[in-house]
Amino acid sequence: MRRPRLLFYCQHSVGLGHLVRSMNLADGLAADFDVTLLNGGPWPSELPEPGSIEIVHLPALGLDADYALVSRDERFTVEEAVPLRRSMILQAYRETSPDVLLIELFPFGRKKFTSELMPLLEAARAAGPATFVACSLRDILVGSRRDQQGHDDRAGRLANEYFDALLVHADARFATLEETFHPTDPLRTPVHYTGFVRGTGTRDADRVREPRVLVSAGGGLVGAPLFRTAVEAHPRLLDLGLRTVIVTGPFLPDPVVEELTRRAAVTPGLDVVRYLPDLAAEMAASAVSVSQVGYNTTMDILGCATPAVVVPYGEGREDEQAERARRLERLGAVRVIDPDLLSADTFADAVGDALGWSPLAVPLDLDGRTRTPELLRSLLRAKAEAAS
Repeated sequence: MRRPRLLFYCQHSVGLGHLVRSMNLADGLAADFDVTLLNGGPWPSELPEPGSIEIVHLPALGLDADYALVSRDERFTVEEAVPLRRSMILQAYRETSPDVLLIELFPFGRKKFTSELMPLLEAARAAGPATFVACSLRDILVGSRRDQQGHDDRAGRLANEYFDALLVHADARFATLEETFHPTDPLRTPVHYTGFVRGTGTRDADRVREPRVLVSAGGGLVGAPLFRTAVEAHPRLLDLGLRTVIVTGPFLPDPVVEELTRRAAVTPGLDVVRYLPDLAAEMAASAVSVSQVGYNTTMDILGCATPAVVVPYGEGREDEQAERARRLERLGAVRVIDPDLLSADTFADAVGDALGWSPLAVPLDLDGRTRTPELLRSLLRAKAEAAS
């Protein structure tokens, strides 16, 4: 018998979080499915492409600070990229004829990409029961849009009309969809909690923890304020016997990388690196981690015993990290610095406190990478039996 085929759409617009989670998930799905990933954002040169899946790179688009579409591909303008992407997406759907269509975040986000996703959903609906359509969702949704109720109502209507299942990559004991999603009309599409999705990196239990503070901000695009604060706090950390290692991420603007690198060149004990292939392992080998608190960074924090200080990103309408940070702090897993209070002093004080603190082990389901393909296989069988 042939393996079922799965077409997976992922669009990352600001950071790396959506792409990294989707890559971890796609790699896990590849054990049971022939997976084709539609990648809609820029692909970092440092990130390897796994051989277990086929990747279709669409002309890269993203969002600027005002949430307007911008091209991340110098070959195309936005006006050129949009119709080309739509054509490539539909071509991929026709060529793969997928048993499962998995769409990351939409319709709960990615409204700017409606013009390419609605034709895809219409094509899947025209295929009838041949294609199982599911949405891949993180633990916490943004809840502070200007017209949040209108957004939730629209997302609920689309989910009810076009989707067979919603897969929430979280433990329901930590967060439920109903807590951050409130449509006027009830959601009829079944919701399934897969557990959190994380990578497969293994930690070297014999590696000695180094006297350093590891500072990171995911892809780095919005990490400049945290990194600059780390540089200003570094003299106090050095007095504590700690080096500072800043991991800029591939998307931190080049002028900021150059600025930080110049500072590091003349500052003992301060190191700046663009990328680390196994950030989770480096976090586990550090005395303290200071970071933002995106989904994947949270997985790295929960996967080790390193004291973690988090500074949630919260510019514009983004409130997801602040909510995640509050929940993790209540569980005793992290310490939180309010981004409005971030300074060299609050940074150094938090690191000093963390040296004498051990995070509590959090008994959450972190096996979503394995549970998601098992769940999709079960849902496919149930749909086939219902149709027979």
